[in-house]
Amino acid sequence: MPHINEAAPRFRAPPLSCDAHFHVFGPAKRYPVGGVNEKLRYAPPLAPLPDYLALAALMGFERFVFVQPSAYGRDNSCMLDAMLEVGIARCRGIVDVDENAPDTLLAEMNARGVRGVRINVSPVKPQEAGFAQTMRARIERLDARCREIGWHLDFLAPGWLTEELMPIFAGMRCHYSIAHMGMFRAEAGPDQAGFRKLLDILRHGDGRAFVKLTGVYRMATPPTYADAAAMARALIAAAPDRLIWGSDYPHLSFADKVGSVQLFNLLADWADEAARRKILVENPARLFGF
Repeated sequence: MPHINEAAPRFRAPPLSCDAHFHVFGPAKRYPVGGVNEKLRYAPPLAPLPDYLALAALMGFERFVFVQPSAYGRDNSCMLDAMLEVGIARCRGIVDVDENAPDTLLAEMNARGVRGVRINVSPVKPQEAGFAQTMRARIERLDARCREIGWHLDFLAPGWLTEELMPIFAGMRCHYSIAHMGMFRAEAGPDQAGFRKLLDILRHGDGRAFVKLTGVYRMATPPTYADAAAMARALIAAAPDRLIWGSDYPHLSFADKVGSVQLFNLLADWADEAARRKILVENPARLFGF
């Protein structure tokens, strides 16, 4: 029986709640791994769709956003097959594609429920001044294409790079999401410079930015991750209408240290019932077009 070590949920997700960031991994013989941009930084698990859906049911989720894991590179077939099984009425997807992918491919993916492209840089990449500029051409090309078809860009990057990317964000025209609260270290608190800039984008920007309350275990202190609370509450106070939540299942190299329900329960400490409804239901419905 999967997930026997999960905690009990402290609340039930309201109807039509969405887990807006998770991954599935199929059998290696059918879905071989091998990222195109970097060496694999984790051993890909077997995390099939039925196991995930059983876990999601414990928390009450009815809508799902699949996110392409780095281990599969730009071969999105595992995720797309799982999306087909769930059905477009209940799921969406974020793929990794070449910025010059054929229009026909994007149209096929759109029909399956894909609504965004992931730009994923290793969370543990050492600081490299000017690295954001090496990403500019790809971002600008994808921005233009996503704008045309109603998709958005989904960024995962270490905190130093999230901050370095902010001037590029300002010039984009499509919506975009920032995973793992920007990957700013929780121990530095909400007053650190990069996180303050992120709050300013949410408060004073043009409304295109969304932040994901995901991957807390990657930027906060185990086992309770209590030091993430101040940052999460600051985000909720700044822009409750532009936050979404995701389990980040199956947690990859952290799988033996953290559970999805444990992370879900943190939301009970961060947000009241009204804010949780926005984060789990209303905001993802708007961003992903449910």
